[in-house]
Amino acid sequence: MLAIEKLNQFYDESHTLWNLDLDVPKGQCTCVMGRNGVGKTTLLKAVMGEVAVKNGKLRYTTETGEIELTKKAVEERSRLGIGYVPQGRQIFPLLTVEDNLRTGLAARSDGLKKIPERVYELFPVLKEMKNRRGGDLSGGQQQQLAIGRALVIEPKMLILDEPGEGIQPNIVAQIGQVIRRLINEDGLTVLLVEQKLPFARKYADRFVIMDRGRPVAKGEISELSNELIKQHLTV
Repeated sequence: MLAIEKLNQFYDESHTLWNLDLDVPKGQCTCVMGRNGVGKTTLLKAVMGEVAVKNGKLRYTTETGEIELTKKAVEERSRLGIGYVPQGRQIFPLLTVEDNLRTGLAARSDGLKKIPERVYELFPVLKEMKNRRGGDLSGGQQQQLAIGRALVIEPKMLILDEPGEGIQPNIVAQIGQVIRRLINEDGLTVLLVEQKLPFARKYADRFVIMDRGRPVAKGEISELSNELIKQHLTV
């Protein structure tokens, strides 16, 4: 679905991503892990076009062929079917839940103006609270809203940056279950950054561990050993 090749990214003089290679297989959840400051969020922003890359390739495969993303603007990547839920959610607190969801419709390639019923099916609380302001929701409900907003474009690939951060465990579990439903029922491809090991082990198919801007270990989630965790993830 997405092949990242020799990707380099800089913040001023700081070299953040180093010749990074990464494959994100179609119809699976790939979880990117690593200690703080190793470039995980920067990687997601580079895929979405929110930060410029120095060089390298982002080869995104669609039903009509392969597309090189590095020269595409953020809104163009969304219209190609890439949904993005950034760290911190970034909902509009003064807009209603329904209006927050509607803001995502602008990124649809087909011009549809109606919120897909699938969003409300996956997150019933959003339908119940559609007239409430986003800022009045709990943290977990806001995260569901942020994911729902990304889903209104009916993406082929969904990018999530620490969706379980600061959220009560029952909502984290619901989000994990929704991710698996989207993969199993809709064939969605998921690229996920997540620090919670139990979440990754339960809901991801593959893992990639990053250190100093490059992958240092990868494989099936069943291969995420205690030795790798101790070497690369524990503080």
